[in-house]
Amino acid sequence: MDLNYWKKHLAQVPAEVWARPDVETLVLADNDLREIPAAVGQLQRLRMLDLGHNSLTELPEGLGELTGLRDFLYLHDNHLSRLPDSLSRLKALRYLNISENAFHEFPVAVCGMSGLIELRATDNQFSTLPDSIADLTRLRELHLRNNKLESLPKSTGDMTELRQLDLRGNPLRALPRELVGLPKLDKLDLRWVTTLELPPWIEQLEARGCAVYR
Repeated sequence: MDLNYWKKHLAQVPAEVWARPDVETLVLADNDLREIPAAVGQLQRLRMLDLGHNSLTELPEGLGELTGLRDFLYLHDNHLSRLPDSLSRLKALRYLNISENAFHEFPVAVCGMSGLIELRATDNQFSTLPDSIADLTRLRELHLRNNKLESLPKSTGDMTELRQLDLRGNPLRALPRELVGLPKLDKLDLRWVTTLELPPWIEQLEARGCAVYR
C-alpha cells in the first residue's frame, strides 16, 4: 500500500494516514510541514518514508519505532539540527539522506544504522565525524559535500565496503593514510577543496584503479 502526498500544500499530515497501518510507502515531501506526529511510529509496515523538502526542525522519538524501514528515509532540505537517539534502532535501513539541513554536529544516531549502504549528508555545517562512523560496515557510498570538515577520523579506514567518498567543497587540511587500505574504494572526490596538499599516498590509490577527482 502506497500513499503519495507529494506537493499537496498540506498544513499537517492527513488524518487518513493513521487509519492505514498497512502502508509501506509514505511520501510527504514538499509540503512545508513543520511537525510529524509521534503516531508515525505506529506505521509498522513502512519500508520507505519521504519527509524531504519541508520545514521540520525536529523529529519525534517515535520514528525510531519503524524498525521495518529498509528502503529509503529522506529527510533532506529541512531545518533539522539533531536527530532523535531512537533512530539508531533503524538497523535495516539501506539509504538515508540528511542533506541540506542545519547539522553543526554529525548526528551520532546515524552510526547505529548498521544496514546503511548509502548515506548522503551534504550541505550541512559539521566539522568532524565521530570515530563510530566506522560502525557502518556495509556502507558503499558516503557523500559529505559542502560541510566544514578539516579531516576524517582514522577509523574511516575500517569501512571496507566503501566504494565512493565525496568530500567536495570541504576545508580539508589532512586525510588519514588509512584510506589507502580501503580495498573497494574506486572514487575519491576532492574537487573544490582548495586547502589540502595532496599526500603522496594518493598515487597508490590511483595506481590500483581508484579515480581521484581534484
